[in-house]
Amino acid sequence: MESSTTQDRPSVNFTWHYNASPEKVWRAWTDPKALAQWFGPDPEGVVSVADMDVRVGGRYHIRFGVPGGEEHNVSGVYQEVVVNRKLVFSWAWQSTPERVSRVTVTLQPSDPGTELVFVHEQFFDQVARDRHNQGWTGAFAKLDRFLNLSTV
Repeated sequence: MESSTTQDRPSVNFTWHYNASPEKVWRAWTDPKALAQWFGPDPEGVVSVADMDVRVGGRYHIRFGVPGGEEHNVSGVYQEVVVNRKLVFSWAWQSTPERVSRVTVTLQPSDPGTELVFVHEQFFDQVARDRHNQGWTGAFAKLDRFLNLSTV
């Protein structure tokens, strides 16, 4: 069996620009009611649980469904929290808790709005990376619509 270091493991990287303040984008990631309105890959998906204790060492749990009735549960621990600037947390699916990866969301003011740099790293393998890339692409499209429509 071949072992790999963290640096050798696949990752997902996105940079998005939003015409919303860093505070509004931060709230979308850290307020359970806001997150429930956009999280998940499918436009028709529904978040049924969004429990968040946004502080270093705090835990989160998100459960969302997709059309067809399939539910997904993800949870983790916040590792770094810099309000309106940076959020780092572990990521583990209930179905594969031994496969822990890490998400980093960095927000920078950009005139106008906010630049969001997203990195999801330390995937188990390329297949997991590719599935997450597809899922996050859908979620970011929903986040874009949420930020453009909401008054959060």
